[in-house]
Amino acid sequence: MSDYKLTANVRHDLGKGASRRLRRANEQVAAIIYGGEKTPQPITLDKAAFYKAIEDEAFFSSIINIDVEGSNEQVVIRDLQRHPYKALVTHADFLRVDATHEMTLHVPLHVVGEDKCKGVKDEGGVLHVLATDVEISCLPKNLPEYLEVDVADLELGSTLHLSDLKLPEGVTLVALTHGEDHDAGIVSVTRPTVSASDTDEEGTESGEEEGSAE
Repeated sequence: MSDYKLTANVRHDLGKGASRRLRRANEQVAAIIYGGEKTPQPITLDKAAFYKAIEDEAFFSSIINIDVEGSNEQVVIRDLQRHPYKALVTHADFLRVDATHEMTLHVPLHVVGEDKCKGVKDEGGVLHVLATDVEISCLPKNLPEYLEVDVADLELGSTLHLSDLKLPEGVTLVALTHGEDHDAGIVSVTRPTVSASDTDEEGTESGEEEGSAE
């Protein structure tokens, strides 16, 4: 699990007008920390440091330490509000974590072994990634940055499901707690599809060859 650290200031100037002034200044990002037994705390984050952090995929599935004017808060990111057409984050929501309570969070899936996949390399199939992340439940100390999906042994016509994932100790898949009907596929290997246009082209080429022979 990566160790992310941010510094923040308490935000006293609230409201839509204050938010617009903050965005125009273009140096800080408005955010809030909520959850647990404490009251919600509006904060501002240094824009440059925050934008650098969110470039890293692992930031979204890691415990983040935020120093709020000398007081440390352990949080996970819950939501980002973005500008409708500009590459700007307008607000960030952080949820406090408690070391003694399980949390639910989406973590990314990393597909490995693609270059060795039997169904693709030996049988001419096509690999389809059906899910890019999954929702897990665990204590903060057991939170993984991502889960690996090894497709090296996946054969043509086969599918790996949620139940095939190898989970770290203390981690459960939320979907599987709802029953076997929720054991969704995450990767599969199928035969290449042949479109109608490809069939027509093959037929045309074949006809042209026969015509030439006559």
